[in-house]
Amino acid sequence: MIIGIDLGTTNSLAACCRDGETVIIPNRLNENLTPSVVAVDEKAQILVGKTAREYSYLHPEQSAEVFKRFMGSDRQYELGGHKFRPEDLSAMVIRALKEDAEKFLGETVTEAVISVPAYFDDKRRKATKLAGELAGLKVERIISEPTAAAITYGLYDRTENTRFLVFDLGGGTFDVSILELYGSILEVRAVAGDNYLGGENFTRVLEKEFLERNEIDEEKLDRKTATAVHEAAENCKKLFSQGDKAVMKCKIDGEEKTLAIDLKEYGELCEPLLERIRKPLQRSISDAHVKLSDIDEVVLVGGATRLPVIREFIVKLFHKFPNISVHPDEAVALGAAVQGAMKARDKEVKEIILTDVCAFTLGTEVSVERREGVYESGHFCPIIERNTVIPTSRTERFYTVHDKQEKIRINVYQGESRLTVNNLLLGSLEIPVPKNKAGEEAVDVTYTYDINSILEVEVKVISTGKVKKQIIKGKYNTMTDEEIQVRMEELSYLKIAPRDQEENRLLLLKGEQCYEESTGDRRLVIENCMREFELALDSRDRERIMDAERKLREEINREEE
Repeated sequence: MIIGIDLGTTNSLAACCRDGETVIIPNRLNENLTPSVVAVDEKAQILVGKTAREYSYLHPEQSAEVFKRFMGSDRQYELGGHKFRPEDLSAMVIRALKEDAEKFLGETVTEAVISVPAYFDDKRRKATKLAGELAGLKVERIISEPTAAAITYGLYDRTENTRFLVFDLGGGTFDVSILELYGSILEVRAVAGDNYLGGENFTRVLEKEFLERNEIDEEKLDRKTATAVHEAAENCKKLFSQGDKAVMKCKIDGEEKTLAIDLKEYGELCEPLLERIRKPLQRSISDAHVKLSDIDEVVLVGGATRLPVIREFIVKLFHKFPNISVHPDEAVALGAAVQGAMKARDKEVKEIILTDVCAFTLGTEVSVERREGVYESGHFCPIIERNTVIPTSRTERFYTVHDKQEKIRINVYQGESRLTVNNLLLGSLEIPVPKNKAGEEAVDVTYTYDINSILEVEVKVISTGKVKKQIIKGKYNTMTDEEIQVRMEELSYLKIAPRDQEENRLLLLKGEQCYEESTGDRRLVIENCMREFELALDSRDRERIMDAERKLREEINREEE
């Protein structure tokens, strides 16, 4: 069984194809969405998902979230005295999804298709693949989120040629992709996006307005209070899906502070973010060589697209209502599952030919003549332009720049800047050339790029016929299979919380939070209920546990009303 995984910035989920039907796999709490949050408690036990999120409200310094934004970077998180990279934390989320899938399916899961934002570059894609491997999965394919969403919407089942735009605004990333369907071929025409723009930014707008109106210095807030402000802003943002007005409430130093705001005010505050969205949209339209009027349909993906300000923005821009027929949080995971079924040659799933594009330009470093005989290195020469349909192969010829030059070094870069210092170095290789006058020796450099983001570089010396090839893995993907296995073992010393205890742990954490937010007699009532529930758990008496659980839930719900 190959499952599909949507590894999100805010929430993650898994799906599978079973008996011809694509379904979301519920997690251990019987919920579809698993928060992409990891925490390490005082017993060095890993908490993942909703339990970790609840734990983070009380112990924010021992938790990590939004780490997807830093995939492939050198950033580290210190939790419980241990250091983790974003790939390690993502692996823990994926491993939790894997365990949930195994319980749901009743079989061992060893393979997965994992989705990534279309605008993820080489290092981020490979870091995501590494996270899946650290979780004990063979990653069959890394699929772009908009492509996965397009599969889910059933657009490939249409009989007419269709050109559509997938607008994917998740918790932490924004993607826009233009795709075209003809026959059984689903072709990506252009992609663009912003890896640092998502629903979290729209929450941040409310946070800042709340702090400014209440004249609160953010720098003086402790981390626990700052976390509470963020949570209150997130809840306030969600209220706009229900009406035109919302009130944000949060206790600061024991005093309740509020922010009353209407949808019009909020929309005005979000204008700078909407402008950031507009730029990738315009770029993708330009790269696809189409006009806004050429788009037959706009498809919404990602939880942040529920925001009324986003939907209003899209309607005004495209002069049409978007397609929202599929749950925006689930579309990508379902599409990844269908792709997994196609990889497994599931006869009940219609075969479809997917073509993708190269999200960033691939090229090499060259020297440019500034004046006669004087060359300046560090300039970028594109070989495969961005939004070229892949798989593809392109060749460029380069010449020596010095007399008696003995070798040519090919530095492989990814990016859009004319200077290599601003682009991403993927790797390099050297090849010897005969000593000769400048410009009389040449090499043909061929880049071959496939749909799994694997780049083969071939260099051929024209005069000698000597050829050198290299698969570019990237400097951020240097771990061998043995090193991955060692890292998996290193992570295993931290025990993930048992699934049969997680629901109880989550309830106790909610009780702790409820206790902290209460005062006087209410605190005593909640404390007594929590103590009774803890004693019931220790007794292992099923009826006693159920009765104590019911009482504690009632008190928590009463406090939340």
